[in-house]
Amino acid sequence: MFDILPFRFELDTVAIAGACLWALALYVSFSQTREWITTQLNRWFNFAERFLYTSQSEFEKTRQARESQNSFYASLFSIFPFLIFGSLSNWLLNISLGNSWGISMGILTCIGAGVYELGRGQGEE
Repeated sequence: MFDILPFRFELDTVAIAGACLWALALYVSFSQTREWITTQLNRWFNFAERFLYTSQSEFEKTRQARESQNSFYASLFSIFPFLIFGSLSNWLLNISLGNSWGISMGILTCIGAGVYELGRGQGEE
């Protein structure tokens, strides 16, 4: 695919992998923050979509399908803040310790966050 484009650019796959691992670790470990972001995005999507309808009957007729779709979009878009903070975490780790530490610390953090989430979930029961 890169041969089709008239210009060259390089993707740093190590940085992408490290940022995604850190984003996953943050996403798993901050479950209450994740739920809050998803709820706020869902509320905003429902509020913003209300202005697209002129009649109340048409709005009420499609309400259930729209709210389900907005919930899906909210859960999908709730990933982006974690990707941003994961990229920032990976970048700071690469500056402080070097390039080779981003992925290994990301994997360790994912494992630790998963164990923490399992323990937290069992502690609430």
